[in-house]
Amino acid sequence: MKAATKLPDNPALHICALAYASDLSLLDAVTARYGRTLFDGRILSGSLDHAMWFHRPFRADDWLLYAKESPSAQSGRGLARGLIFKRDGTLVASVAQEGSVRERR
Repeated sequence: MKAATKLPDNPALHICALAYASDLSLLDAVTARYGRTLFDGRILSGSLDHAMWFHRPFRADDWLLYAKESPSAQSGRGLARGLIFKRDGTLVASVAQEGSVRERR
């Protein structure tokens, strides 16, 4: 993933952009455990919490790899974790999120 346009050379802006982007699809790792996606109209999902740790400098307008997994999902809740890497494989951020994931009735 990357920002759609070049961003100014302000590290705080890059951190904010990545924090926003990291929340958009992390729960997809939870819904995948049920064979669904966040874009499946039969699923309702919402973030219960979101934590992020920044390890090294990066640019949000350069390509970043977002590797996601869900180690636990049951009873309408799920935990998702993510690692974000620069092109050269350097880890720049870690993410964790718990969410509510339920079928629409």
